[in-house]
Amino acid sequence: MQNDVKFPIYSGASPKEIFEDLKPLVNFQSKGVSLENLKQIIKERLEPHLMKYNHPGFLSMFNEFPEEGAKFGAEIALKFNQGVTDWHVSPGGAMLEELCIKSLCNLFGLSDNSDGTFMYSGTYANQEALYLALHWKAEQEGFDLAKEGLRGFDNPDRLIILTSIDAHFSLKHAIRMLGLGEKNLHTLEVDGNRRIDIEKMHKTVEEKQKEYDVFCVVATAGTTSTGSIDPVLPIAEICKNLKIWLHVDGAYGLAYSLIPKHKKKFSGIELADSVSWDPHKQFGTPIPNSVLFLSNKEEFNRMALRSDYLYQEGDIILSPGLKSPPSTRPFSALPLVTSILYQGMDKIIEKLSSPLNAISLLYEKLKRDSDIVLCNKPETGILCFRVKSEKSQENQMNNFQQQIYNKVNSKGSHSISLTKLGEKVVLRLVAVSPTKVETLMKTISYVKEIARKIAFSGESK
Repeated sequence: MQNDVKFPIYSGASPKEIFEDLKPLVNFQSKGVSLENLKQIIKERLEPHLMKYNHPGFLSMFNEFPEEGAKFGAEIALKFNQGVTDWHVSPGGAMLEELCIKSLCNLFGLSDNSDGTFMYSGTYANQEALYLALHWKAEQEGFDLAKEGLRGFDNPDRLIILTSIDAHFSLKHAIRMLGLGEKNLHTLEVDGNRRIDIEKMHKTVEEKQKEYDVFCVVATAGTTSTGSIDPVLPIAEICKNLKIWLHVDGAYGLAYSLIPKHKKKFSGIELADSVSWDPHKQFGTPIPNSVLFLSNKEEFNRMALRSDYLYQEGDIILSPGLKSPPSTRPFSALPLVTSILYQGMDKIIEKLSSPLNAISLLYEKLKRDSDIVLCNKPETGILCFRVKSEKSQENQMNNFQQQIYNKVNSKGSHSISLTKLGEKVVLRLVAVSPTKVETLMKTISYVKEIARKIAFSGESK
């Protein structure tokens, strides 16, 4: 990690300035430039405007610089440019992906009958999970969703998914792609720390079942707003009793279940029908690198689509491409494999623990800070807060936080993020890389300094 925060996270340039810098890069000519000149152009015109995820002041999103072992694996994958759809396309690639998935299932404590597939992102993993849930529901109704589509249901308007009000927006993408529409996505209330409220969920599911047909519940193991972990175990029990598919979006948080002292928070993950995870977050593997796990490997058969030239009927070769689209898929397993081999699980757990410990200590420090209002008790590496201002009334506080966010991120020395919890706009720190509480306090001090300047200038009114 770069320790000198004087080096900017990015150039701090305006969109117009970046546009002017990058415009020559897409002025394609009949004759090419030398590789030496090309490197210089990229270095001068593009690199300054790219985010330095390894900068200690980058505390806004879930991105990581590639870890050394992962970089090595990515170089090999690029060198051979392997697609890993099946054995015919890449014998080594297809086999390694399958072996990697089996080891990951074991690592996360999933059943012996579980399986998984690499995906382009957590969004696509969530989409496939919801499709499989709907397909499973169709089978209960006595038809094949792949052949009949939504017309097979007596009344598709009755089909709904239940999830937290803080669930990731990719679920809206997913339900749109299913052809159901956002009106079929209903939300569950959360408790004081932004987790699905189990008592209220019992009542909500009971009421919804009278008017609708709940075919899937989505729990989140590490919400993107606060990092809160929904109580998966009791949710799984509700879903089992009512024969509802349970999907757990663990894109951000699942990795933290590998830390022994945090494992209990994730109880019930092994009972979910499907779980998504993004190694390209905390594990520092190159984007894209996501995984969808299923507790029952046979469920992947619903995704199988064969052709005359690929995945032919009767083939018994390894075909990762039968478990998820698209047909052309990158060798995502290799950078993850080389990263884990290079670091070892002890080092990985140590790195995973660092940001969580730092955020926890920051929370304790800020409880005594009269200028800060804390908005969640961190369960993972995210802390939401608001900065007070004597000159801003409560009805002006949302605008005040927005202004702080805009000013902080426009300078290029620190990067924080913004979200909404209910009707309140809040500032958010996301610690993904190894860090220390002292480093996080530097960003908090900078945020408070910006806030004072805004309040003094009267801009917050």
